[in-house]
Amino acid sequence: MSDTPKIAFLGSALDPDERQPALAEKLASLGATPPSPYEAVMAHIRREVEPGLWRELGSAPSPPWLGPCPQPDQAARISLEPMVGFIDSDGCRRAAQEVGRMAEAAAPDVPCLIAVDHSLAGGVIASLSRRLGPENLSVVVADAHTDAIPMGAVAGAVAYDLETNPDSVYDPADPFLRGRPDSYNASSFLHHLLAEGAVLARNLYLLGVADWPPKKATRLKDPRMRAYVGVYTRLPRQGVGVATRGDLAGGGAKLGALLRRIKTPYVYVSLDLDVGAGEATEAVRFNDRRGLGRAGLIKLARALRGVVEGGAALAGLDLCELNSRHPGREQAARLAADLIGLIAWGREPILDAKMDPAGGRPQEVT
Repeated sequence: MSDTPKIAFLGSALDPDERQPALAEKLASLGATPPSPYEAVMAHIRREVEPGLWRELGSAPSPPWLGPCPQPDQAARISLEPMVGFIDSDGCRRAAQEVGRMAEAAAPDVPCLIAVDHSLAGGVIASLSRRLGPENLSVVVADAHTDAIPMGAVAGAVAYDLETNPDSVYDPADPFLRGRPDSYNASSFLHHLLAEGAVLARNLYLLGVADWPPKKATRLKDPRMRAYVGVYTRLPRQGVGVATRGDLAGGGAKLGALLRRIKTPYVYVSLDLDVGAGEATEAVRFNDRRGLGRAGLIKLARALRGVVEGGAALAGLDLCELNSRHPGREQAARLAADLIGLIAWGREPILDAKMDPAGGRPQEVT
């Protein structure tokens, strides 16, 4: 046990989601009291993992109207304009910086963030980069989305879709589809970390992405789409390692080749639970892309544990984007605890994904 680093858990329930379905879901859940993702996952850790292997730092405070299930007196603020205002004023960056300060206080223990909004992971990564040096830190992100796309590129792609797609899901009268600043948020935080030098492109690995533009998109001549697609295609040219969902589902060759590239003394692992959306779990914030099944995620976690056992010290990790309003939240928390346990301590899950209604644990594999 003396050679095993202690994990310091910290959490955040910040959930700034401007999408109309998410706002409607929040309004329908006003006053509900499900456990936060942090509490739901920690319930498993507290019960199952030896106390000497971890400690708790607690949760960062966040405005009550920005939680997953606000109280009824916050109903007036659960609307598009306040959410957009928070995101566009770099509210996610400020929250990430606060989480980063909590992570700094964890040293020399290994911080593990359990949060809703994935952009908060950037605060932990930036704090570790300052302490260890970006040249010494590899960052491995398992996510169905690339999370390195600046707002301007997204706005251009939306405008193109509005003009050319008669079945566009976007409302041309929506004033918030245009003129948005290049804020730090859940879809752009990796772009900002790269631009600021907190993460070096050659040390960044994106695994399980399902939003990579198809080849036909690279042939579009519209300057807005060329700019949007160009953000993606530049990443591997700059040195970022990319394995799409298809690469992972098709076998382990691409994954193994990428992970063998890791030569830094430290590695950070970031898990967005939507890398298993629609297959391993439904209880994630973004279900627009289909992810890997539970077996595929466990296999991925074993491969990431192999990087640590191969010599790269685990500098930190996070588990984000669990939707605590969803009826499947307990199964998602079970999966999250299994992934954390496997990566942090090499604890092999011996349980399948079928939940025991009485105890909240999956039934044993026979």
